[in-house]
Amino acid sequence: MKIQRLFVAAALLSVSLATAQKTTITVGVFPDLDSVLKAALPGFNKLYPDIDVKINSLAYADHHNALTTALSTGKGANDVEAIDFGYVAKFAEGNGMTDLSKAPYNAAALASKFVGFTFPQATTQDGRIVAIPTDIGPGSMFYRTDLLAKAGVRPSQLNASWDSYITNGKKVVAANPGTFLIPDASEAAQIILRTGLKAGDGLYFDKSNKVLISPDNARFVKAFTVAKQIRDAKLDAKAGGAFSPEWTTAFQKGNLATEFSGAWLVGHMQNWLAKDFTGKWNAQNLPGNTFASWGGSFYGIPTQSTNKDAAWKLVQYLTTNPAQQVLAFKTTGAFPALKAGQSDAVFNQGVPYLANQKARLLWRTAAAKIQPLDVNKLDPIADQIVSDALGSVLDGSKDIPTALADAQRLVERRTR
Repeated sequence: MKIQRLFVAAALLSVSLATAQKTTITVGVFPDLDSVLKAALPGFNKLYPDIDVKINSLAYADHHNALTTALSTGKGANDVEAIDFGYVAKFAEGNGMTDLSKAPYNAAALASKFVGFTFPQATTQDGRIVAIPTDIGPGSMFYRTDLLAKAGVRPSQLNASWDSYITNGKKVVAANPGTFLIPDASEAAQIILRTGLKAGDGLYFDKSNKVLISPDNARFVKAFTVAKQIRDAKLDAKAGGAFSPEWTTAFQKGNLATEFSGAWLVGHMQNWLAKDFTGKWNAQNLPGNTFASWGGSFYGIPTQSTNKDAAWKLVQYLTTNPAQQVLAFKTTGAFPALKAGQSDAVFNQGVPYLANQKARLLWRTAAAKIQPLDVNKLDPIADQIVSDALGSVLDGSKDIPTALADAQRLVERRTR
C-alpha cells in the first residue's frame, strides 16, 4: 500500500511539474486568421508541448481598435498580435511593439526568405522591424469569361492598358445590358496610386515626409483622370468599397464583368459571394502591366508581453515554416508571404472555381514583381483626405486640379 501511495504521489508530482513548466500565451487575431491559427496549433504543439496557446479573436475593426487602446495605455495586449497591412504603420508609431530587428530576434536576417515587398511594410524609417509578414494579396483582374465572349472582347484587350480597359469595357457593358464593368471607379484610382512609385517614395509622402499629393504629380492626376473617365462612361456600379452591401449584391446577381482584388477573393467568391458562377470567372494581371498587393497580414509582439520567448517561437512557426504557410493557404486561401511556401505542388494545380485555370502560378509571378511600398505613420490621415478628394471629382463637385490642390493643403495642415 505504501508503495502504491508513493507511485501515486510521484505521478501527481510529475503532472504538477509538467503543468508548472508550461507557458500560456495569448494571441489576438481576426477572421480568417483565427481559422489559420486553429489549424496551425496541432503542429505547433507537437514542436512545443510546453507552450499553451489561447486564441482571442475579434471582428476585424474591433481587433485593431482594441490593439490601439492596449498599445496606448500600455496594458491589455496579447502576447502575439495579428496586424493587417493597413494598420502596420500606425502601430509602428511609438514603442508599443517589440523591435524584432534586435537580439534575440534578429529578424532582419529573415528578410530574404520573404517576398521582397513585405518586410519594408513593417520596417520603420529608423530601421525597427515591428512585425513579420505571414500572407499577401497579389493583385489580379478577375473577369467573367462569358460576358467578354458575348461582346467579342479578348481578356488581353482589357488589361493591355487603362485606355484599352475603358474602350473595350464599353463594348462588354453594351453587349450585356444591366452589367457593370467594375464595382466602383475609385478602385482604378487606388491601383494607379499604388504603382509606378519612385524608389523611396510612399503613397503620399517621400522619405523626408514631404507631401506628394499635388495637381502637378502625374501619378495622382492619372489616377483621378482614369477613375473619372470610368464614372463618366457609366461603367461602374457606384458600389463603394469591397464588402459593402451594394458591392456584395452586384457580385451575387452576376452584374459585374471585372473586379480588381487580391488572390484571396477567390475564396469568398466560391464560398458565398458568387458561388452560382463557378467556372465563369478567370484571372489575369492588372491593366498596363502593373503589379500591386491587396492587403497582407503580419504578426508582432507587443513590448508589454511577459512571454516574449514563447511568443517569438509561435511567430516564427506561423511565418517561417513552409509547411505551415502551405497549410494556411489550403485553409483559407491566404497566399504565403514566405517564398518557400509558394513552391508546393498545390500551386501547379488548377483552381476549380476559375475553370481549373492555373491562376496560382500567375499570382506567384505577380507577387515577385510587386515593388516595396514605404509606409508612413501619417498614411491613414492622407488616405482619407485623398479618398474624399476623389469622391468630389467623381460626383462632379470639383475638377481634378482643384481637388488635388485642396487635398495637398489639407494634408500639409493636418500633418504638421
